[in-house]
Amino acid sequence: MKGQAPSDVNGYVLAGGKSSRMGQDKALLELAGKPLVLLAVEKLRRVCAEVYVLGNRPELEIYAPLVRDLHEGCGPLGGIEAALLHSAYSAKEWNLFMAVDMPFLPVGFLDGWVRWVIRQKSARVAMFTVEDRPQPALCLLHQEVAPYVCDAVGKGEFKLLRALEIAAKDLAVRQGMGLEAVFLNLPWGEAAAFLGDEGQGWAPTAVQRAARHLWFANLNTPEEFAAAEALLGN
Repeated sequence: MKGQAPSDVNGYVLAGGKSSRMGQDKALLELAGKPLVLLAVEKLRRVCAEVYVLGNRPELEIYAPLVRDLHEGCGPLGGIEAALLHSAYSAKEWNLFMAVDMPFLPVGFLDGWVRWVIRQKSARVAMFTVEDRPQPALCLLHQEVAPYVCDAVGKGEFKLLRALEIAAKDLAVRQGMGLEAVFLNLPWGEAAAFLGDEGQGWAPTAVQRAARHLWFANLNTPEEFAAAEALLGN
């Protein structure tokens, strides 16, 4: 990865989940000697100008400044609402969101994707679909999406993908553009291996290649966490 992090991107770690399937707060589970929340924060700090943790638990604030939900019980959409309103004060145009439990997504891939999306001047929403399953918890959102997210929360409509689709469709109409130019929902596959800035300077390591099937995986259960530890040799 080459070059400094884009100056107009804030990074937010989605860490407000209940971790019910894990049986304990997975944000604080240690992998490779570090809590998952710290791994996520360190990853985003190499891609974003400023990084924050989304959630209401004060113990997470030692890893990055905490942005608390404005409305509890809204799922990831509530955290994204708080982040977009918070980001408005920093005058950043773009906001990168990543779930706390995605430790295998390479920084070089993430950095190349973010820079590529920003160069698509009409883009306002970007995410991936992996094996026909949309992955909206990893998304890059322009600040113009904020009113639509706030509207969804206000209406009690907490499905994240639905809110992003509504925002993208309306913004496409406003720009006079096709939806595909505004909503970059990319299918994941061999052809989607982004390189570093301007397509230079990054290739996955041997460990990253071995974990390629886990790049977009979430660690939701003790079994999945144990498999992640085994892959890293812990």
